[in-house]
Amino acid sequence: MSKEQGRKLVAQNKKARHDYALGEIIEAGLVLVGTEVKSLRDGRASLVDGFAEIRNGEAWLVNVHIPEYKTGSWTNHEPRRVRKLLLKKEQIIKLVKATREKGTTMVPLSLYFQDGKAKVEIAVAVGKNTHDKRAAIAERDSKREVSREIGRRNKGDI
Repeated sequence: MSKEQGRKLVAQNKKARHDYALGEIIEAGLVLVGTEVKSLRDGRASLVDGFAEIRNGEAWLVNVHIPEYKTGSWTNHEPRRVRKLLLKKEQIIKLVKATREKGTTMVPLSLYFQDGKAKVEIAVAVGKNTHDKRAAIAERDSKREVSREIGRRNKGDI
């Protein structure tokens, strides 16, 4: 069997980019059991309610849903179990310092396979207020309108 190459995306947390102002992004490995890996290779996972935390100097991924493997037996895993993140000590210290401030958290952005190994992107994030979200939506809409207008002018429709 040949070794996998490249990046295969399994799950993405699009809502995190809308609900949070993202800071530093760190890639971490995951400690998984066999049926979790098989379920991920089928492309089944959800990062929506997930977050990361530091306990006793170790990083943990909490509340990420990896459904049970369809053809698994009694060895199947629990779908929302706490999973250990593989990070270097310096990275953990940096994350602890970043999340000391009130209102900051660590959210998973994407779950993927990189050269056959399961990885997750964790971002230090600050929650956005409702008016921040509205401002972001208005800015995105205005950029879209400007690009449409430029496209029309380049085509000569006006």
